[in-house]
Amino acid sequence: MLGRSGCAALIHVDLASGRWNKTQVVMELPTTDRGLILLTGATGYIGGRLLKALEDAGCQVRCLARRPEFLNSRVAPGTQITKADCLDPDSLAPAMEGVHTAYYLVHSMGSAGKFEENDRRAAHNFAVAAHEAGVKRIVYLGGLGESEQGLSAHLRSRQEVADILRSSEIPIIEFRASIVIGSGSLSFEMIRALVQRLPVMICPRWVAVKAQPIAVEDVIGYLLKALDLPSGQSATYEIGGADQVSYGEIMQEYALQRGLRRWMISVPLLTPRLSSLWLGLVTPVYANIGRKLVDSLRNPTLVKNPSALAVFKIEPMGLRTAIARAIVNEDHEFAQTRWSDAWSSAGVNPQWGGVLFGTRLVDSRAAQVAVPPSAAFAPIRCIGGANGWYFANLL
Repeated sequence: MLGRSGCAALIHVDLASGRWNKTQVVMELPTTDRGLILLTGATGYIGGRLLKALEDAGCQVRCLARRPEFLNSRVAPGTQITKADCLDPDSLAPAMEGVHTAYYLVHSMGSAGKFEENDRRAAHNFAVAAHEAGVKRIVYLGGLGESEQGLSAHLRSRQEVADILRSSEIPIIEFRASIVIGSGSLSFEMIRALVQRLPVMICPRWVAVKAQPIAVEDVIGYLLKALDLPSGQSATYEIGGADQVSYGEIMQEYALQRGLRRWMISVPLLTPRLSSLWLGLVTPVYANIGRKLVDSLRNPTLVKNPSALAVFKIEPMGLRTAIARAIVNEDHEFAQTRWSDAWSSAGVNPQWGGVLFGTRLVDSRAAQVAVPPSAAFAPIRCIGGANGWYFANLL
């Protein structure tokens, strides 16, 4: 894993004891000037982690955000933040000025109604603005899936966005990934919640569909190394972990590492809509996005072309190690980034009762008050004890 000062941290795990050993390996970084990098989606799960990796690598970064105030406390002193919205074409020109490479990590699955149209408009606006600004390269993270298999709306939209970005005639590096395993990721939080809460699971057909899950650290490694590809090159790379497994096998591996015994009963009756409503009851995924996500699980997401392994010299970790790392990291600041962060930054209130982090249910909200921090914190210090609580004091 790439770290500061051009070092790589090689991490070994003893799954029997749960102990970690870390060895520092010196690695030279390219000396070429990468230029100004524009990062979209910095408030999201992948974008938030990529932001830290870019900053650690010494890159000059500018973040595009609809609500810059949400990012102010998350960026390094030298990182720029520009207010812009990919659905507002007039706002994009200032964000693109002087940019060499742009990361496009935007999607609209959390939006109400037809998210495909928003994805289409955002990609078109971004492609036009990047072309007019003279951007030299766009790096995009999409999804695996064969078009002839009748892709879900989500996966179809991911690949359509790549085609729209390519229409800009700017060199495009497209990565196509399966589900991402990492503390705070949407797919991992869903799997964890199901296994933690349900001793017996009634499993629809999608539980047997094959995927090639990839650890979030490996995804960030691929995205970072794209900066060092030869200029003027366009390519599509399929990326995945070391194992091809079903969603049921992923859940069983998580249960094994948690010391849980779980029974899975397969039935052919649950439709994507019924499955999404079921997920909304037992996981942090509420029905709107659950419907879109579950619909995608019917498509196998396997790497057919392994050329990324040779080009980027990354050896992706297997499922067992990826889950072990996610479990170890889940308590680190409630995960570095969360799948729900992008909604929060957009001012969307999903109206859920909280997000599950391991064994904790966390309901996070924010409000601006026109007083100094000391005055705002004073009533918080008084909560509990003899003063009682604001709600359910009898408990």
